[in-house]
Amino acid sequence: MEPLGPKLDLNLLVALDALLEEESVTGAAARLHVSAPAMSRTLGRIRAALGDPVLVRAGRHLVPTPRAVELRPRVHAVVARARELLAPEPVTDPAALTREFTVQASDLVLAELAAPLISAVAREAPGVTLRFLPESLEGTPALRDGRLDLEIGVIGHPDPETRTEALGETGLLGAVRPQHPLTRTKVTARAFASAGHIGVSRQGRVRGPVDDALAARGLRRRVVTVVPSWSAALFLCRETDLVCLAPARAADALGLHTFEVPLELPPLALGMAWHPRNDADPAHRWLRDRVREAWNPDDGGAT
Repeated sequence: MEPLGPKLDLNLLVALDALLEEESVTGAAARLHVSAPAMSRTLGRIRAALGDPVLVRAGRHLVPTPRAVELRPRVHAVVARARELLAPEPVTDPAALTREFTVQASDLVLAELAAPLISAVAREAPGVTLRFLPESLEGTPALRDGRLDLEIGVIGHPDPETRTEALGETGLLGAVRPQHPLTRTKVTARAFASAGHIGVSRQGRVRGPVDDALAARGLRRRVVTVVPSWSAALFLCRETDLVCLAPARAADALGLHTFEVPLELPPLALGMAWHPRNDADPAHRWLRDRVREAWNPDDGGAT
């Protein structure tokens, strides 16, 4: 097959396709949303590249040369194939999706999110596997190097290119076993401070926002133990007379008694983060939509 010309780039091919279809500089210009003078200059470049006038005047109209007639179906096929190649990937059919997503989330987040998210994924995309990892990869380039597809939780200091999106806020309740003395009285700040407490910190920190809020009232609590996860704290709370903070859903699942903490504690701002390589991926977009809906079921996932 004879080449179209060594200097005919894709932009000129698109213009040539429009010119040969319209057989009019004005019509081709309107089709490509450019000015008629600009299209006329482009036609001049095409003529120079092909060594052929392409369109010549016949009365008030332009007609294609024999070379242009020969090229018309081939140029159209090349342009159509290029558009198909560069078109956005169609929306993924979840039912046909076979993929594993690696998600980092704390057990606090999983207590609220895992059940509705897993149910939605299983219903819409039975070929998808969600692999949840603990927060051990936090602060590492795991999103950047592809070890993580999505991070959900309190997003700290992501890499500069990382995409982030707020999901909403969540608060924590106080939780005790049903036989705890705090179940039989109004929980005041003083009563709350006088109880033994379980701290939750992956770094083993004893002091946190609760202590700051108590100190503002001239109070101090005793942290009896510090554990690295919320689930460990809840199970320990169920077996002792210690108090812990927890999401309501997780505490209820273990049969714990919950109460409003009598302090002004800042809510936890939760979000999700992902690397730009996944920004336009239809399957990843579908997963992010399911996360939004799982976290905000009453408003269709709006944040």
